[in-house]
Amino acid sequence: MQKVLLPFLIAASAVFTATLPAYAQTSPYSGTSSENASAKPTVLTRLTLAAALDLAFNANPEIAVARREAQATEGSIQQAGLIPNPELETLVEDSKRETRTTTMQINQTIELGGKRGARINAAERGRDFALMELKAKQADIRAKVISAFYDVLVGQERYRLAEESVELAKRATQIAARRVLSGKISPVEETRARVAESGVRIELAQATNELETARRQLAATWGDVAPRFERVEDPETDLPALALLPELTQRLQQSPTLLRAKIEVERRQAMVEVELSRRIPDVTVSLGAKRDEQMGRNQAVIGLSMPIPVFDRNQGNVLESLRRTDKARDELIATEVNLNVELGQAHGRLSTARLETELIKTEILPGAQRNYEATTKGFELGKFSFLEVLDAQRTFFQAKSQYLRSLAETYRAATDIDRLLGEPFSAIK
Repeated sequence: MQKVLLPFLIAASAVFTATLPAYAQTSPYSGTSSENASAKPTVLTRLTLAAALDLAFNANPEIAVARREAQATEGSIQQAGLIPNPELETLVEDSKRETRTTTMQINQTIELGGKRGARINAAERGRDFALMELKAKQADIRAKVISAFYDVLVGQERYRLAEESVELAKRATQIAARRVLSGKISPVEETRARVAESGVRIELAQATNELETARRQLAATWGDVAPRFERVEDPETDLPALALLPELTQRLQQSPTLLRAKIEVERRQAMVEVELSRRIPDVTVSLGAKRDEQMGRNQAVIGLSMPIPVFDRNQGNVLESLRRTDKARDELIATEVNLNVELGQAHGRLSTARLETELIKTEILPGAQRNYEATTKGFELGKFSFLEVLDAQRTFFQAKSQYLRSLAETYRAATDIDRLLGEPFSAIK
């Protein structure tokens, strides 16, 4: 019996092995998050924006998660292309050797209705979705890094301004104390000077806390719990350019977020094809041999089986996949509407912030600074009262703080636009 079936089994095994699809076992993605994380610097004296972006792209945990998901989809495509395994079946009839009948056969399921092609197509759409998810995550992290970078840059400037304010207030207090001793002003003026000095010291403490918070938020974009840099370096670039809203709206059609929603519709449609193909039953072909000990002869066994789709025609899964496709289309419309609204809001914020920043820088700030310097010098010469110095100082520092706030808002609005479009930051060459 074994001599009869052995050549048949070897030939059948060779045929089934030859029909298996040849998939590459190596992943097309290079690098791991652990390898990238080991590339983190110990301490950087000056951190540039390009270095911060490179650190985030290589070590950000959210990007690593999206990258792993994209890698995992390669296995889904490989599995979708495999054909069903053959089955080896043995049947022994009667326990007596003289009258025993032994049957050995191989059963192979043959998929009909394009099931394998539909599975592969659906798996490929899943890979496209994961890759677009990775691209969208990279754009989101890029915007976060740029926004956090400029928050640190603005925080550094606020801290420097607060330090200068403390020094100026200390000098004003000393001048007031000397003039009180000489009898030129009332002791009340010295008290006011000390109160003002205490106020700017509080502002220095607040600026210190805000700077440290911004530094930690920037370091968190590449997975560090504590900053490993001393300060960030000013890119010294012009203000972000303001493109026309219709042009940005047209470019929005290629944004990763919108493309991801479109690919999700295609993936759901591919899943509909998978469920539709499952309505067609598969055929199982059986080949083997039967040994009849009583008659002392071998008989060939050929079989064919197929389920009859009377009750279960996969109608429930087809209906579910159709409704989920409709849901994906509705989500696509909602995503496009929301992106256009967000883009319009960010464009308006950028326009307003740019105008405010330019006006403060060119008109308000220079005048306030000249007035403050002239008043301080006049106070030292006895031409102005300390109240006039305090008023000039307050005006100058408010203008400087307003300039820093509008500058930060300018870059936040610009990075929001870049995040929505999924394109590199316009100020980075």
